[in-house]
Amino acid sequence: MLSMNQPMMEHIEKIVSSDRRYGPGAYAFVMEALSYTQKRFRRERHVTGEELLVGVGELAVRQFGPLALPVFQRWGMRSSEDVGYVVFNLVEHGVLGKQEEDTFDSFRNGRDLEAVFSEEYRKQLAKVTRRLR
Repeated sequence: MLSMNQPMMEHIEKIVSSDRRYGPGAYAFVMEALSYTQKRFRRERHVTGEELLVGVGELAVRQFGPLALPVFQRWGMRSSEDVGYVVFNLVEHGVLGKQEEDTFDSFRNGRDLEAVFSEEYRKQLAKVTRRLR
């Protein structure tokens, strides 16, 4: 996980104190997932909500493997909408910017994180298995 600098941690602490639904780790992870997603989609700045959800799934499974779901549940995140709430809390507190076309609806795909992580875990497991053959 990225090491967060002191000003970033102070922003996260303020956000968590105003919205206790999500733990500090959720915000730090979303920031890291944003960076990962920008690299994955070769974007210097803006990524869409849909792209970020892909990045969240991939990075979570890479970092936490089959423990991704329990980690996210501990942070209070259970669905794609929870990722959206974290993102828009970061926007509201000036940590992230948004473009006019960015809406919360891009996080309303109705998928719970268990489905996202199990699908991504199966993909990564299949890649490893193919390499071992």
